[in-house]
Amino acid sequence: MPDDEGHPAVEEMRLGPVLAALADPLRRRVVRELAAAPDGTARTCSSFALPVSKATVTHHFRALREAGLIQQVSRGNSRMASLRRADLEQRFPGLLGMVAAEPEG
Repeated sequence: MPDDEGHPAVEEMRLGPVLAALADPLRRRVVRELAAAPDGTARTCSSFALPVSKATVTHHFRALREAGLIQQVSRGNSRMASLRRADLEQRFPGLLGMVAAEPEG
């Protein structure tokens, strides 16, 4: 059962929702940027400068969180997002490598 913030446990992560979340190019960009950063890096949603409205940014990050791709933690007025790298490698070995290797554009 997902926690209060909507993060699924590792054993609850399913390939369908993960692939659905990664189907969107902006969400893949977020995952790619987090995958390129050192492990444990946490960034605000606005730091990704997605070319969409704030409501759409919220939607994208909720999709990533509920699929299990990112962990979000509230910090004052913002939410910090970090990649669930170890959980993803455990559940779907090699998936992050494929996303990270995809050329932008």
